[in-house]
This record gives sequence, C-alpha cells and structure tokens, in this order.
Amino acid sequence: MSVTSQSSGGDPIWTALRAETWSEQERDAYLRQYLTTIILKSKRLEESLGMILAARLKTECLIPELLHSLVNQAFAQPGAGETVRRDLQAMRDGDPESDGYLVPFLFMRGFQALQCYRVSHWLWNQGRELLAYHLQSRTSEVFGADIHPAARIGAGIMMAHATGIVIGRSVIGDDVTIGAGSIIASNLEIGSGARIAPGSAVMESVLPNTLVSGVPAVHQTDDDRATLIL
Repeated sequence: MSVTSQSSGGDPIWTALRAETWSEQERDAYLRQYLTTIILKSKRLEESLGMILAARLKTECLIPELLHSLVNQAFAQPGAGETVRRDLQAMRDGDPESDGYLVPFLFMRGFQALQCYRVSHWLWNQGRELLAYHLQSRTSEVFGADIHPAARIGAGIMMAHATGIVIGRSVIGDDVTIGAGSIIASNLEIGSGARIAPGSAVMESVLPNTLVSGVPAVHQTDDDRATLIL
C-alpha cells in the first residue's frame, strides 16, 4: 500500500485504519466507546494520534488540551504527516504479529515514543528547548525510550518495542530498524536501511543496509541476519 497524506488527494492508511476500527468496535462492545472517540470521530490520522499522545503524556502542568494542540501543530508541518504514515507502515510491515494498522497505532510503545520524539524535535528546532526536554523526559517515563530531541531521525523507522532504547544526538536515516534495549551514542550516522539488533550498544557510525549487534555493536554477515529478533 502506498503511503499518501490527505494533502495529496488520498489517505489509504487512514482509510484502512478506520475500516479496521469499524470491524473491531462491532466485534467487542467493551472497546466501542474508546475506538469511536479516538478514531471514528476524528477527521484525520494526526488528530487521532494527538489524542492518544496527549492522554499518555499529560501532567499537572501540561493538560491534554495543550498537548493535543502541540501535537497538531507539529504534525501540520510540511512532510510531517507523511513521516508518521511511513513509520506506521514500517511497524505494520516489520512486526510478524501485526496484520493491520490498528494495534501498532493504538498500542505499540515504540511507534508512540517515536512520534513523541518528533514533536519534541519540532519544538527543539523552534528554539523551545526546555519544553522539548520536558517532552523527552515524559516520553522516557511513559514509554521507556530516551531520545534526544536534537537527534535527526528519518522516516519509516521500525521500533516496535520502546523499552530501554536510548538515542543521542545522532543522525539516523530512513527505513532503519532499532531493536529493544539498543543504545545509539551521540555524534553518529546510522545509514538508511540499517538494522540494529536488540540490546546493542552502537558506538560507531553504521553503513546503510547493514546489520549490527553486540556490545559494542559490530557488523554482522548475511548469514547472521536471522539473529535480528525484535
């Protein structure tokens, strides 16, 4: 399925997500109100995602309405919605247990932590560093992933399990897979298509389309690629 935002005349991922939601809310009455409120009453994927993140990250000083507004502003930037959809597509395609978009969208901590980072990164680029750090801290508390808001992370990232992931001020390309418990130090470049095995400590830059694993992480041969378990 192609990844297209509403602004370019169609949104197949949002359409598929809503179709899955209609099916599930008919199947299980216990989730009907939640699914209706979060997805079916929303006009756009970004609006729905904003409600999810706001509910997860809320604090006494940042109420859900303020957080929802921040998320909407961040994902209204050019290309932001496309990036979200590419991340969601990567989660769906990369997780063998996922046969749709609904579970990754609603429940995958890695996907949600990644989108929280994208909001904090937008704030960082605006010079609102203190608020960016606040969101980074809350993301770490809620999801178990610590991603520096100054990191530059591409689209189509597969990061299903957020637990234990630490990413410093590094540059990460598109279509990268990051396993649970991985550490990526600062001032590195992770090439597009690279895969980082769970529990790895990446202390050096990684070439595109390669697999690294271990502490410290080292390049693995083609015969070792099957060891990457997310």
